[in-house]
Amino acid sequence: MSDLDILSIDRGLVVAPAGCGKTQLISDAIKRHPASKPVLVLTHTNAGVASLRGRLERAGVPSASYKLSTIDGWAIRLASMFPLRSQVSPETLALSNPGTHYPAIREAAIRLLEGKHIEDCLQATYARLLVDEYQDCSIRQHEIVSHAANAIPTCVLGDPLQAIFGFSANDPLAGWDKTCAVFPKLGDLEKPWRWINAGCEDLGRWLLIVRQDLLDKKTIDLGAAPKEVTWVQLDGTAQDHGRLANAARWTGKGSADAVLVIGDSRNAASRHQIASTVQGATIIEPVDLGQLVTFLRYFDLQATDALDRLLKFAEEMMNGVGRAQLLRRLDTITGGSARKEATLIEKTALSFRSDRTPASAADLLSVLGNGQDIRVYRPTVFRGCIRALHLAATTQGLSLHDAAIQIREQNRAYGRPLPRRAVGSTLLLKGLESDAVVVLNADDLDAANLYVAMTRGSKSLTICSRSSVLSPHRLT
Repeated sequence: MSDLDILSIDRGLVVAPAGCGKTQLISDAIKRHPASKPVLVLTHTNAGVASLRGRLERAGVPSASYKLSTIDGWAIRLASMFPLRSQVSPETLALSNPGTHYPAIREAAIRLLEGKHIEDCLQATYARLLVDEYQDCSIRQHEIVSHAANAIPTCVLGDPLQAIFGFSANDPLAGWDKTCAVFPKLGDLEKPWRWINAGCEDLGRWLLIVRQDLLDKKTIDLGAAPKEVTWVQLDGTAQDHGRLANAARWTGKGSADAVLVIGDSRNAASRHQIASTVQGATIIEPVDLGQLVTFLRYFDLQATDALDRLLKFAEEMMNGVGRAQLLRRLDTITGGSARKEATLIEKTALSFRSDRTPASAADLLSVLGNGQDIRVYRPTVFRGCIRALHLAATTQGLSLHDAAIQIREQNRAYGRPLPRRAVGSTLLLKGLESDAVVVLNADDLDAANLYVAMTRGSKSLTICSRSSVLSPHRLT
């Protein structure tokens, strides 16, 4: 529906398959909107906010025409502005325990909106509400939007086949039936603009057929795919790792093409192994930086094994550390039997061993990262750790754990640049797009994850699987 005007919708739903111009539809609508009051645009992740903001800025949309936030970020803002009516504590707003505090903040926002305490404020502040990626709403997030829709015109946009996020048992996904019960469907986006703009319309049209087949629980025959699709056959043997690594080296149609490599959401170690094997590959990390926060929570600088633990952490971020050899070499140097002069890495490691401070730990990681034969393939966590150590070193009374949390929140706010060859899961790469996509072990993906994975690339699609006929419905 190219003529769909979401600014004219008082309450409704637009179904938006991947790559069919949803973000452009939002951008064009806000650009047309007079800026007497801004349009509130909500989505689910900070990466989604950063992507939308970049698209709006590139389109020349005046910043006064819109306000962008995650749904949870907006809920926090509401609860913070009206703490007495929302009945939320400062500790909860600090998000020191996200697993319990985010649901509590959503409940607080629901209390505010359901009681109609701030309807006048909403009407005076916003012209209307647009909510992107609506299929990812939890029940409480759906209630927040539903109550807000009683105060201001609201249009939600989403696709039931892209609902791959999970929530806690006490706040599960709302589901498409609940969405349609509150927001009547007003139209579908039907043109595969992502692929039309890349000169690969046949690929886009085929993916729309695949989408309908997945919704109908049919199999997907890769033998019927257009020329942009490459199938890599796996056989379940040890040789598959080499086949997957070779597939991950795919350069797309041109040497400058960006590539997304999508691996198993349930097995981060398998994705790390691929990234460590493929030159130039970089891991996309979860925004909560859980490994960094956990490491610095329990890292004791004064422990006898502090150096060993720091080097173990480094080995999980980069190739070429050689922890065991380095520790043996340090013992040789301190024992006075070394024949060769200590290298910069060895000198820095010895400095940390004798003066175990956050600053000396950061120095050692920095020197390791710049080593001649070392490649960092998890830069987000690695550099985040260095930043957290520096922050702790320069902030009196700040623990390593608290420093890690501050770095995590900064990372959430700023989003993350997409490397040229990114390795991640559907959960981490959803909403992103690239020139080419490589789907590893596609047999193991259910319908929604398979569809999300297959639609990330605009020019080429490589699928690695044991069979050329995919049956994702058997996993649901």
